Amino acid sequence: MTDPDAGSSNAPNRLNPARLDELWDFDDPDGSEQRFRTELFDAPAGGTCRAELETQLARAIGLQGRIDDASALLDAVEMAGDPEPVVLARLLLERGRLRNSAGDRAGSVEYFGAALTVAESAGEDFLTVDAAHMLAIADPSWSQAWTDRALDVVADSTDQRTRRWAGSLHNNAGWAHHDAGRYGDALAEFELALAAYSEHGTSEQVRVAQWAVARALRSLERFEEALVIQRRLLEQDPSDGYVHQELAELLLVTGRPESAAEHASRAAALLGPDGSAG
Repeated sequence: MTDPDAGSSNAPNRLNPARLDELWDFDDPDGSEQRFRTELFDAPAGGTCRAELETQLARAIGLQGRIDDASALLDAVEMAGDPEPVVLARLLLERGRLRNSAGDRAGSVEYFGAALTVAESAGEDFLTVDAAHMLAIADPSWSQAWTDRALDVVADSTDQRTRRWAGSLHNNAGWAHHDAGRYGDALAEFELALAAYSEHGTSEQVRVAQWAVARALRSLERFEEALVIQRRLLEQDPSDGYVHQELAELLLVTGRPESAAEHASRAAALLGPDGSAG
């Protein structure tokens, strides 16, 4: 990709990816929806920029569970005319995500595969990686192959925004290995994720990656190494319930039940009875 801001497409009024990043907050899809609606109010009618914004508005709506509303918006974008490759790739990606959210994994794989083909043919590195990473999630039997394909694109890309995918890809691969009981492989992937986030990520992404490294170390029964990391994370943020949760597990297995109980109590207060932050 020769122009990271505009991509390889020659489409008019292309949405600036940096602006797209400003509009998105994946932890707040409702707020993201409102920002996209405001942006669309001022966007010119027709053109690639407006169509891209509408696909991302559909994504924000879909993340809130309003599948029918999101699908209707994507239908409207498609009916507006033959889309540019970047818009078509985004349409296919968002239709795939909606199918996956609705539990239709096979249907989502079909859309993600088509999105990958379109994005790759158009030289859209970022969207190519997005499609491959979604295939790795929706097609678990081929997860590692899709992740490797995405990482190959990341490694060859000159687009810094695309290169930021490395942390997420390694993190996802790490959890796939961990869930399968391949703890050594999981640790290796989490360490690669940490290295990638240290170069391109946020401080919170680095912190989460450090937690994952420690989690893999616990599974490998390298308890004292894991304790060092979790205690350091606790010093940085004493209100992190997931750190307290891990410390409770580590202290219990290393023969310190009273300290473990204290952290378990603190984790329950912070995360709630089901162990997830509310």
